[in-house]
Amino acid sequence: MPLVKTWQLIAGSAVAGLALSVAAVTAAGPWDSGQRKAERDRAASWSRTGGTDHDGGPGSGALPEAAPSAPGVLGAIGPGAPREQSAPAEPASAGGLAAALKPLLADPALGTVRTASVVDTATGQVLYESGARDAMTPASTVKIATAAAVLAALGPEHRIRTTVTPGAAPGQIVLVGGGDPSLTAKKKSPAGSGGSLVALAADTAQALKAAGTDTVTLGYDDSLYTGPARHPIGANPNIAPVTALTADEGRPDDSASGPVDRSDDPSEDAARAFRTLLAERGIKVTGEPAKAKAAAGVQPLAVTLSTPVAGLVERMLTNSDNDIAEALARQTALASGRPASFEGAEKAVTDRLTTLGIDTAGSRFADGSGLNRADKVSAGLLTGLLSKAADPQRPELRPVLTGLPVAGFTGTLKARNSGSSPAAGLLRAKTGTLSGVNSLSGTVVDSSGRLLAFAFLTANTPGPEGAEKALDKLAAAVATAS
Repeated sequence: MPLVKTWQLIAGSAVAGLALSVAAVTAAGPWDSGQRKAERDRAASWSRTGGTDHDGGPGSGALPEAAPSAPGVLGAIGPGAPREQSAPAEPASAGGLAAALKPLLADPALGTVRTASVVDTATGQVLYESGARDAMTPASTVKIATAAAVLAALGPEHRIRTTVTPGAAPGQIVLVGGGDPSLTAKKKSPAGSGGSLVALAADTAQALKAAGTDTVTLGYDDSLYTGPARHPIGANPNIAPVTALTADEGRPDDSASGPVDRSDDPSEDAARAFRTLLAERGIKVTGEPAKAKAAAGVQPLAVTLSTPVAGLVERMLTNSDNDIAEALARQTALASGRPASFEGAEKAVTDRLTTLGIDTAGSRFADGSGLNRADKVSAGLLTGLLSKAADPQRPELRPVLTGLPVAGFTGTLKARNSGSSPAAGLLRAKTGTLSGVNSLSGTVVDSSGRLLAFAFLTANTPGPEGAEKALDKLAAAVATAS
């Protein structure tokens, strides 16, 4: 039997087995990423007392009991609860909030332009606003929009495929990138679960050996994405070239977040790493990996799947991961029938937010990460998105909330509003920082137990340290004002 056809038969069986395993994982619940898992365990028992008792073993049939040590930061948004029933009896005082925020907004550390929006997520009531419809450069708070758009487009359980297929040339295999930003070439990724080139190489080697093949040539296909791979800011330690085939975000070290010099050609580097992994498993790869196309209409030899979109969204928001953000924006474009480019992603994100009922007039999503100063959103748009994510009728958007860093504990808020701050542990927010631009947008539980969404955007700030302290005071005021 010809080599390609033999591979196809083996690959068909492998893919069928993969489908069964994916179904099992989905049935068991695919999210196991810290904050998300804690909420997914019956959303902290859907009570105001918070977390979950994990003593009940599999098959016990017992519902999780409330654990008083875990405060319920999403307590006002239980499953299917009408908004008017989910709110506390006493309304938040808009007057008290305005009295607390106005003098803090006057802080010169916030620059020459500052806008604000605070909304009760349960009722939609605007509690405070100042320039809430003014389009501003949001920096990384635009990732909230990226997150909402991709979740609306693909759903939280979707996984991105990286495959190996027979090539068009005899004896050739092709590594095909699907745009998985969690793909790793390491045995244990420092970033956590995701697509694995190690597992993909093992499965590929097994399929090839079963077909009696131990020597191949290797091509790689990253053509899923179009347009410039470089972000408009150019070569920058905060982001790698945006390609459909990138392992470990093009990082040369074991870092999982933060700035570091990146690969100039992540696709080629991923292919070279894959060649090495194949060789370690007894498959000889002749020549250098080269760009190629998979044979048309063939089944893959092997497949590896990304972290579910929900987990990618959480990782992006918690660590302000620019590489994940740009990948998710392109996945939104692909799901929307747009080119997977900066331009296509911009149009797709705008369309998805509009479909969610968000007014995008005056907004621009020039990238998914917020590194582009051409991005424009308003404080009102951000609180609108956060309110949508809190809506019991929009459970697919919940990772927008659960992925936000927790003040004093996780991600980019680990050292902010920490310790004795009244907002520590209650505030979840996305930070944004560019030169002269500082922003903060998220949710907080106020003194009456309501979940409030807020956004503060600034421009022409004299320095990041003073601006961040001033923003933290504003957020803490939202938590404590009555």
